[in-house]
Amino acid sequence: MLHRIDGLPEHVLGFRAEGRVTGEDYQDVLEPALDDALTRHAQIDFLYHLGPDFKRFTTTALWDDARLGLHHLKDFRRVAVVTDIGWIATAVHGADPLTRVELRAFENAELAAAQNWLSSRR
Repeated sequence: MLHRIDGLPEHVLGFRAEGRVTGEDYQDVLEPALDDALTRHAQIDFLYHLGPDFKRFTTTALWDDARLGLHHLKDFRRVAVVTDIGWIATAVHGADPLTRVELRAFENAELAAAQNWLSSRR
């Protein structure tokens, strides 16, 4: 399940993943919030927190994540993924040189640093 992170600057859109994240979470929660944010900003910064309560993505969610990222690639300036899951952090590091988006992986203990990095952009 995805939950919006409140209290972030206007140009930063953030979500916390808990339990099992599904394709419906992307379609019903993340995509509408992203579309709404893009009505106010040409580009946004994005925070994705996969904390200790996160369990897994469904196959549909993984597909929707890739589709959403590719479709909105030009709409992001910076993306911070906060997780202690090694393969996800590795994927973020591996994707960074392939895009114009600044991608960074942070550990869960560095959540505040990720928020500061995204907030300092403007």
